[in-house]
Amino acid sequence: MTDTSDESRELSLTRLIDAPREKVYRAWTQPDLLMQWFAPKPWRTVRADLDLRPGGGNVLVMADPEGNEYPNPGQYLEIVPNEKLVFTDAYIGDWAPSPKPFMTVTLTFKDEGSKTRYTARVLHWTVEDRKAHEAMGFHEGWGLCADQLEALVKTF
Repeated sequence: MTDTSDESRELSLTRLIDAPREKVYRAWTQPDLLMQWFAPKPWRTVRADLDLRPGGGNVLVMADPEGNEYPNPGQYLEIVPNEKLVFTDAYIGDWAPSPKPFMTVTLTFKDEGSKTRYTARVLHWTVEDRKAHEAMGFHEGWGLCADQLEALVKTF
């Protein structure tokens, strides 16, 4: 029998970021800020198109050190300003289905004193997708991005 529980398909990262949640949320929702931290260095984000509304599409284009670009289209499902963002690659904007859905991401931003408890919960379509994402370096990559995010939000 195949295990299809959320736990078997989930990867998550939680960090306490030394900044108010409004700044952390802003870094996720303003393209110019998002492009500064979203890809783990030496990769970079070269484009961020965000239609920030439930049902709105987004395209994040990352580039490797050689300049090869990797577009990541998706769609927002839920937006609670300064508290929560939910998006998926199951749709690529305007409810157009993705040819290969991979994940749905739930980001939460909670006050913890003057800091923010930032949690990224990534639920994959299959256990195999979760394993592939883990093998790609989910923990290292998302962890490095969280470090870059914290460094950025301390500057504004």
